[in-house]
Amino acid sequence: MPINATEIEQLIRQSFPDAQIIVQGDDGQHFAAEVVDESFRGMNRVQQQRAVNAAIRAKLDSGELHALALTTRAPD
Repeated sequence: MPINATEIEQLIRQSFPDAQIIVQGDDGQHFAAEVVDESFRGMNRVQQQRAVNAAIRAKLDSGELHALALTTRAPD
């Protein structure tokens, strides 16, 4: 069953409840997400993206989610 943008946002929100999250994409496999969260402060981009990937790992490993392009940052 294909995943949708709302499901991805919900998965990310479980790990980052106060984040600003925007997920785009509608082909059921390829998505882009922007995640802005205070917990990223002091982390480099790789660390930030690993944290988000951990939140969606099960969907990536199962193949239900094929690709997620990430933009991450701490709030301005």
